[in-house]
Amino acid sequence: MELLARLSTTPGVPGREDRVRDLILKEIEGLFDEVSVDPMGSVIAVRKATASGGADTDNASPTRVMLAAHMDQIGFLVRHVGSDGFLRVHNVGGFDPRNLFARLVNVATEGGDLPGVLNPGGKPVHLANAEERKKVPEITDLLVDLGLPAEQVQAQVKIGDMVTLTQPFTLVGNTAVGQCLDNRVACWLVIESLRKIVAEGATHACEIHAVFTVQEEVGLRGAITSAHTVRPDIGIGIDTTLCVDTPGSPEDQRCTQQGGGAALTVMDGASIGDPRLLADFERVAAAGGIKTQRSILRAGGTDTAGIQRAGGGTRAFTLSVPTRYIHSVTEMVHLDDLHACRDLLAAYLGDVK
Repeated sequence: MELLARLSTTPGVPGREDRVRDLILKEIEGLFDEVSVDPMGSVIAVRKATASGGADTDNASPTRVMLAAHMDQIGFLVRHVGSDGFLRVHNVGGFDPRNLFARLVNVATEGGDLPGVLNPGGKPVHLANAEERKKVPEITDLLVDLGLPAEQVQAQVKIGDMVTLTQPFTLVGNTAVGQCLDNRVACWLVIESLRKIVAEGATHACEIHAVFTVQEEVGLRGAITSAHTVRPDIGIGIDTTLCVDTPGSPEDQRCTQQGGGAALTVMDGASIGDPRLLADFERVAAAGGIKTQRSILRAGGTDTAGIQRAGGGTRAFTLSVPTRYIHSVTEMVHLDDLHACRDLLAAYLGDVK
């Protein structure tokens, strides 16, 4: 879990993925034959086929499988530096405002990181009336207090500086908990599935294009451009998905159940998985004794949609990690589900012809 801990605590909001990209580039050394960074900042790592049997009879080349794991996280950019020293922020990605206030944050400036506190402006609770205490603050109500004189803040902070919530990674029972497990768990899965293949000396007839994409949280942008570069025969988006299995959640709205295994996403709000790929994943899982569960997500989408619609279209599917409390700083994944996804992805890549 040491790698997942570092991935979870390394900041990288859409358009500001530099730090997490540097971490990933170091971790994938030796796993791929070619590694490049495209103009948008996505990492494209290519591992050539190590076995025969994957050649397409029309072009005599291995089947290209694109794995897409977005490395950006929801967060903020500074939109205003006040004459009073308080910062106002603009969100990049979707937040539930109920989870936001009374949080520690990190402001990444050119001169270094500054710790701060995120709270709504207005009256403190002791002075607020009953109606005011019921109000859930909007993001526009929030401010960042750096605890510094205004002139120091104005000298150090610029509009566009990245702001992320501060939260440690921890193990709770049989689960891993932290912020931006959406989607650093997918980055972990791609790296660890390749490590598993290498460690076991397994071969694969397909050509693997592992893409760590940027700006997924603001519209699948990196996946779209990367898919045009890779031109895959098969696209696999790897992401988190909702559990909806906690008290107060209707069972009929359940997307997945924690501990139920790797989630095979039949469809979500942006794509419908290729049924042949669904069958392939289920066959491989059954052969390896890997636990899976089918899933439908009514709203929201993943990089799969970006891959699926690029160029002339691509057969695509989504492999998901069941996750509780998505888009909060206490996202929770069951270790069994995480390892099931890793084992399934490694086995699937060895099965592709």
